[in-house]
Amino acid sequence: MNFSRQALLGIGMIIGGSVMLYAMVQQIGDSNEPQPASAMVDKPSPEQESPQPLTTDIETEKRILAEKQKERAARVAEQEKRAQQFLTEQEAAEAEALAKARAESQQYMASSAAAAEESDKSDAEKNDATAPIKKTSAAESAESETNTGDQQKAAQAQQEAQRQAAIKEQAVAKKLADSKKEAEAKRQADARKKADATAEKKQAAAEAAKNEPPKSPSDYQVKRGDGLIKLARQYNMPVEVLAQANNLSPSTSLQLGQNITIPSRKQVERLAREAAAAEQVREDKRQKEEALAKKSADAKREAQQKLSEARKEVKETDAKGSFGVQVALANDQAKADELAKKFKSAGYQVKTSPTSRGVRVIIGPERGKVAALALKDKINSDPKVNTTSAWVLYWR
Repeated sequence: MNFSRQALLGIGMIIGGSVMLYAMVQQIGDSNEPQPASAMVDKPSPEQESPQPLTTDIETEKRILAEKQKERAARVAEQEKRAQQFLTEQEAAEAEALAKARAESQQYMASSAAAAEESDKSDAEKNDATAPIKKTSAAESAESETNTGDQQKAAQAQQEAQRQAAIKEQAVAKKLADSKKEAEAKRQADARKKADATAEKKQAAAEAAKNEPPKSPSDYQVKRGDGLIKLARQYNMPVEVLAQANNLSPSTSLQLGQNITIPSRKQVERLAREAAAAEQVREDKRQKEEALAKKSADAKREAQQKLSEARKEVKETDAKGSFGVQVALANDQAKADELAKKFKSAGYQVKTSPTSRGVRVIIGPERGKVAALALKDKINSDPKVNTTSAWVLYWR
């Protein structure tokens, strides 16, 4: 019974300590909340009730505010110190209660064992004293042995119950201590994480402000190891903008001692817009050229298909006569040979024919006028020769 009372007392102390700890943490949390302006103003003393000047300089107000913040921080630190001291005292009390409960449990177990030994000894003495006396019934002897076994079992059961209760008590105390340590570690980790995030934000803001383009254009003398890419990254601007501001190509190498201009923020924005517009113009031009090339390729393919069909048709009808496609009329043979070389490199059969008006450059021949007309369309749509003046003439 004494052990049960001590265990209940220890559990009560643990619960009471937990309630007091929770109240103290709540009080600390409430004290960290910003106080109303009216609560932070100290009540003036009778000596301070004298008339004060209506105007106060800003520096004095800042100093007073800083002093009040220091006082509030000191009060919060004092409350945290008291809470930590209370936690330490609470843990010491719990440890003392646990040790006391263990000692009483061991004492109770020792006294129970001593009582059991005395009982066994007394029973043995009684058995020795009554040994000469013959019992008349075997039932009485069996009953005595049964009672002794029941007493031993009851004592063992009581000891086991006490041991289980002590184990449970230790588990509860350990769990409570672990939860306290875990809560404290979590609070410290959150505080460190918040402080690290704030420091990172400040550092990022400082780096961004440091690397921003200047408010006004400035001159810079090139040092060893400097380049357009490095300076563009240093001043947080596109390399194309920096090159354009100095009428340079983005791939230009800078010379040691060379003076260049670092554009201002407004110039960077304007040059960036101009660069984007120029890039859009180049992209539109490229798309138009691709569309034109695709159109020319389609036209050439269609002309080649028509030429093949026309040649097949001529072969089937066995048309008589040959026709050629005149593509130019040169002033002299040298010019005609130059033009013929261009058409030959494009894959055409070319011949020259001198006339009274100049030297003809003719492609062919083709058997049948239909095939010659298809060849003319192909030549006029071929971007490699770049001509639109081809026309069909009778060869022979």
